[in-house]
Amino acid sequence: MSTNLVWWTIGIYIIISLIIAYLSRSGKQVNMTSYFLGDRKLNGFVSALSYSATTYSAFMLVGLAGLTYTGGVGAYGFEIIYFMGVSLVAFFGPRFWLVGKKYGYVTPSEMLGDRYNSKKVAFIVSLFSCLFLIPYSAVQLAGVGYLLQGMTNNAIPFTTGVIIATVLAVVFSYIAGIRSVAWTDSLQALMMIISSTIVVLLIIHGLGGVGEFFDTLKTNEPQALSVPGNGYFSFLTFLGLTVPWFFFSLSNPQVSQRLFMPASLKSLRTMLMGFLIFGFIYTIVSVVWGFSASVMFPDLENADLATPRILSSELVPPILGAIVMVGIMAAAISTIDSILLTLSSLFARDVYGNIKKDSDDRRQLLVGKIVIPVIAILAYLFAQSNISLIAVLSVASSAGLLVAVPGIIGAFFWKRGTAAGVITSVTVSGVVVILLELLKFKPFGLASGLWGITLSTVLYIVVSLMTKAPVEKANEFLTYLKTELKRNKIV
Repeated sequence: MSTNLVWWTIGIYIIISLIIAYLSRSGKQVNMTSYFLGDRKLNGFVSALSYSATTYSAFMLVGLAGLTYTGGVGAYGFEIIYFMGVSLVAFFGPRFWLVGKKYGYVTPSEMLGDRYNSKKVAFIVSLFSCLFLIPYSAVQLAGVGYLLQGMTNNAIPFTTGVIIATVLAVVFSYIAGIRSVAWTDSLQALMMIISSTIVVLLIIHGLGGVGEFFDTLKTNEPQALSVPGNGYFSFLTFLGLTVPWFFFSLSNPQVSQRLFMPASLKSLRTMLMGFLIFGFIYTIVSVVWGFSASVMFPDLENADLATPRILSSELVPPILGAIVMVGIMAAAISTIDSILLTLSSLFARDVYGNIKKDSDDRRQLLVGKIVIPVIAILAYLFAQSNISLIAVLSVASSAGLLVAVPGIIGAFFWKRGTAAGVITSVTVSGVVVILLELLKFKPFGLASGLWGITLSTVLYIVVSLMTKAPVEKANEFLTYLKTELKRNKIV
């Protein structure tokens, strides 16, 4: 593909996105709620598209396509498990929204700190969230780098793509906080789903239609249509990848924080339904791309280059390929700027706010804005390391975030849960996950996420039973929820 065409398409995308981001400004973002949550006034349509663009980042059309290229149809099963996990949003989403509106929570860790009546809980959970989300941000940056590098046959170097993504993520975050991110997300999500679906139809047609496409795949890559296929998706590997993904909507604060943002419970339901429709289509598209690449380019050295090679192939018109490329790039940037906002709010609210106990809302907002570029630089530096398989590293980051899940579930369903239980489970399990990842060690063949969630659950329960629960706060929190859920006829 022409490098000039790529640059022109990126330039047009930047101009349109900046205009939309600027138009999204509504009044002055003078407090944490307005800047990081959009004053809790996002409508269902925008929430759905923004949630989709944030969740389905470079991981999908670069990472999932690459994982399909590497391991075959098992990648589809892996992503469908995530779909099953979205049922958690249907169940926990209204609960997050109700308590967020009642108590004014800005971050999920703030909610946990209040529920367990301990600022230390908010501090520890935020600290570990930052630790695991920065590598996940780096994955998105690397996705953009690989994409532009592959589309232009190295005319645009990997590092240049990473720098572009980093700068744009910071700019979008600064313009109007979550409002600019949400509205640019909406543009990006629509562009992604329409253009990528058209490309799939063109590829299938170019390869002889659906029947001939799968006949060719069956002949050339028969192992790709079975599990474990070529052996990549063994049962333990599949389990290690899918468990973190199942709990993704709860464990990842950049996702769960969005449950505080819709204007109403109706908007929350619209967000969920829109996301499910978007996600199902996008999953099919990504998997078909991976299969197509295995037919068209069977000897790729790096599976994450499957998508760039498809988009620069003769089957895809250059203009359409450039549009899809920008859509994928925009999706990655959407995830990065969402993470930047979430991590900066976690740091300002739950880390800085606990160190400087006399800090007010405006001061915390200022600190949050200051740390945005700092976090971006850290993610950039991490992205310069050797990231060979985006999907796997994405799951590894999610494995670390899993350790907070028992405390989150317990906050809503177990009065006996304690701050000590949360702190111990998150700290000890988080350190174990880090060590296992650094040492690349899998005891008994089990991935770090499986050890993390198991150990975290046991520690949370045992330590809680040995310590005193905040009975008064638990009763207040859960009684309010029970009353509101019944009033709104929510199970």
